[in-house]
Amino acid sequence: MWDFLKFDGDVWQRVVSLLEYDPTSPLTLTTGFFLFAFLIFVVGYALVKHRPNLRTWYVTLFSLYFYYKLSGLYILLLGGVALSDYLIGRRVARSRDHGRSTRGWVALSVVINVAILAYFKASGFFADVLSNIYVDGVLNWEGVVVPAGVSFFVFQSIAYVVDISRGTIQPLRRYVDYLFLLSFFPKMFLGPLVKAKEFIPQIEARDVTVTREEFGRAVTLIAGGLIKYAVIASSLGALFVNPAFKGELGDSGVVALLAVYGFTLQIYCDFSGYSDIAVGVALILGFKLPDNFDAPYKSATITEFWRRWHISLSTWLREYLYISLGGNRRGSLRTYWNLFLTMVLGGLWHGVSICYMAWGVLHGVALALHKVWLKVVPKAKKVGADMRPVWRVLSTLLTFHIVAFGWLLFASAQQAPGLGEDYHLAVDMLSRITSNFSFSDVISAIEASGMACVIMVVGYVMHFLPKSVNGFAQRMVTRSGFVGQWLLIVVVVWIVMQCSAMLMAETGVAAGLPMYADY
Repeated sequence: MWDFLKFDGDVWQRVVSLLEYDPTSPLTLTTGFFLFAFLIFVVGYALVKHRPNLRTWYVTLFSLYFYYKLSGLYILLLGGVALSDYLIGRRVARSRDHGRSTRGWVALSVVINVAILAYFKASGFFADVLSNIYVDGVLNWEGVVVPAGVSFFVFQSIAYVVDISRGTIQPLRRYVDYLFLLSFFPKMFLGPLVKAKEFIPQIEARDVTVTREEFGRAVTLIAGGLIKYAVIASSLGALFVNPAFKGELGDSGVVALLAVYGFTLQIYCDFSGYSDIAVGVALILGFKLPDNFDAPYKSATITEFWRRWHISLSTWLREYLYISLGGNRRGSLRTYWNLFLTMVLGGLWHGVSICYMAWGVLHGVALALHKVWLKVVPKAKKVGADMRPVWRVLSTLLTFHIVAFGWLLFASAQQAPGLGEDYHLAVDMLSRITSNFSFSDVISAIEASGMACVIMVVGYVMHFLPKSVNGFAQRMVTRSGFVGQWLLIVVVVWIVMQCSAMLMAETGVAAGLPMYADY
């Protein structure tokens, strides 16, 4: 009667291989394996969520397994960073409590973490340099694989130590608690970055609860995030943006311009969609992560854009880099320089290349010029509802195209990561737009990429809908009850599967890793 429990060796081998790290198919929040594993996890979580100690260990172990499935043995790097800053944080607190300087310990944390980040982010650049110098293969140094989420857990760890030094928080008593803070799986891959002073109380809470409204919001975020990430972003990238940047759709300036608009929407839907899923998954577990995006392309100024785009990273750069450089405390010229330097370093954080640096320079100059403009024209401080509608529209269009030009540089760095190749691709795309643009090509471009153009229009319309529409959708999902919410997720997952199958048939590539990943 127990024959159904007997498996042959091949079955066990397939089960083991499924549980092991597969570098060709790393785990993310949008994979089928994660959905299956998360359903099992939730069953156990229901048994321990009211018991703080067991809850912490249970979630931490699952998070570590999630990271192992995402990056393999780089789990040791995550554990090492956690251990290093856990110990340094306690030393910082001890020095602070005894009135001694904490700068040495904080500097040690920063040096360790920045060295890790620089090694992984810059190794590809130096590998390209050396491969061009030593063409005969005398010196063979290849770039290393970047661990998933390394930027996020390194930034999180630096902030933790700095916050202890500033007296904002007390160090966590147990290493497992700090591992929880650093490795919490919904935010592990792409954030959002959380403030320790806001997240630590959630770790230490005796109980976690999820209200009916919060559960409805979580389901809405997950459903919307899946549509943005796995349908809009994936389809745009595979069907239009990637082929256009590679020149596979011809050299028309119209195609090049549409590709820039397409990438502008793609990177937003890709990153914000994944962030929405992360916030929704965390909320189902009773943990509140900050919203990471607020319709950034509605911004009327570049400063407003950075208050709406990747909010947690913008906040981190302001609080731990810009302010550390002096912020606006040392005069106007120093303020402009600090803004510029912050954005340049933010560009290099994404990778060491000409176009990443140019992207940072563009935003740094734009932010500094906006500061100058506000000083010269005080009335320009009026934004949002305070602006006249016509000026709001014109300012939004200008800001959008400045941002879109930046995304052209960003896309070139991603599409052509080789030494200098990103620069040549960006110049080529700009040349096509400025010298080979004909309105007669518009119809033919739309006919050739009809599906992608429809998706682009739908995506932008969704983005520019009033905020009240999102609130209405969330209320409807909340009122639909558990059955309605379950049906919504099933329908959205079905749509995602159909889209993935369509992309596989059209391009041979299904929806994969987020384009904004650390890979």
